[in-house]
Amino acid sequence: MEGPPRSDSTMPKSATEYFEEGVDLFNSGRFFECHEAWEQLWNRSSGEEKLFYQGLIQAAVAILHAQRGNMTGAASLYAKASAKLDHLPREHMGIALGELRDALKEFIDAAVGGRPLPTPPTLRRL
Repeated sequence: MEGPPRSDSTMPKSATEYFEEGVDLFNSGRFFECHEAWEQLWNRSSGEEKLFYQGLIQAAVAILHAQRGNMTGAASLYAKASAKLDHLPREHMGIALGELRDALKEFIDAAVGGRPLPTPPTLRRL
């Protein structure tokens, strides 16, 4: 007799689940972990979608570098993230991407400028 479907980590997650997990981890300040979740999507995607996920990953890693005091890495990853995210609409894939871009710029500017780090950016769901 079979039981209910398993809902543990042995079952593959959907793209939506990986994306939402990444957003939750990002908003919790767990930037390495969100990078891991979004990397699952990045590896499965192509074209503009792939660049979007890569831009989010690079944004998360830029914040992580800044928090760890690696301002060169933070600035480099921020530039790469911006190149992928700046041309997208302010509202994209259910998140307020424009708000992220603005907050990320302020965060990296403070970090690279030697000012105290502000609260890290978050992703607002629409």
